[in-house]
Amino acid sequence: MTRYDEIRHSVAPELERLNERIHARLTSGNALMDTIVGSQLRTRGKQIRPLVVVLCARMFGEVSERVLAAGASVELLHNASLIHDDVVDESRLRRGNPTVNAVWDNHISVLVGDFYTSSSLREAVETGDMRIIRTISDLGRLLSLGELSQIDTARTHTLTEEAYFNNIEKKTASLFVACARMGCYASDAPDDATEKLAEFARLLGLCFQIRDDVFDYYPAEKIGKPTGNDLREGKVTLPLLHVLLQPQLPGHAEMLELTRRDGLSDADIARLQAFARDNGGTEYAFDKMAELRARAAEQLAGLPAGAAADALLGILDYIISRDH
Repeated sequence: MTRYDEIRHSVAPELERLNERIHARLTSGNALMDTIVGSQLRTRGKQIRPLVVVLCARMFGEVSERVLAAGASVELLHNASLIHDDVVDESRLRRGNPTVNAVWDNHISVLVGDFYTSSSLREAVETGDMRIIRTISDLGRLLSLGELSQIDTARTHTLTEEAYFNNIEKKTASLFVACARMGCYASDAPDDATEKLAEFARLLGLCFQIRDDVFDYYPAEKIGKPTGNDLREGKVTLPLLHVLLQPQLPGHAEMLELTRRDGLSDADIARLQAFARDNGGTEYAFDKMAELRARAAEQLAGLPAGAAADALLGILDYIISRDH
């Protein structure tokens, strides 16, 4: 059993109750919607985000129904964003299974995503806490703006670390920040503790996306799933971005020109992946995650020590070290 499995096992009863809330909220009485939702609920991911909600709340008290409603709200909105992203990206698979748009069509996928979004807001309302409702509403805006900003960055070939981190802060880190805030609000945590955990979650979210981006720079057979997808969509992430910001590197001009082409071939993708790896791009990404991890650990100082704080740091370490 991995450390992450141990952490998840430690809150298994709470996660089970949370998933029961999600299932109940998504039961609609509409045969088509219930069929689609049922297939989606059979392929849950690792549920890191609701786990962060539960652990932040546990640091200050019991995991109440209010906490579970907050966790369900953020998990529902996260899944809504994935369904919509699959439409935007024309993805056919997610977690090894066909996407909603692959099985049905884009029209139905958008409606299902909208249903998840409204269900998320209903769960937030159940908490009776305007701070939680405001957080989930703000999160929806940030996710949309982050995705749009990333598309714009790819189209305009904007190659700066500032733009990269701005994008991933909105499209990924914002989710983890919302998780921390909602867990703290639902457990009536002190304001100073809430801000520290929100910053911890922001740094965790940045690491999550950087690690995800690193996977894209290795051959598919090594990772066990298709890679190079970001490059096919014109998205230059941190490992390649770092080396493209060094014009003195041999072959730099040719690689830069490749990133501006439409319809890259598999051979082009492999060359860009190798250029990033061979010139220290992936090492730079890991160094950046180590720096962010150290800053995140500092945020836990002064907060209640114990199993919940240890588990949050364990999740961060899992995110950085995971191999898929």
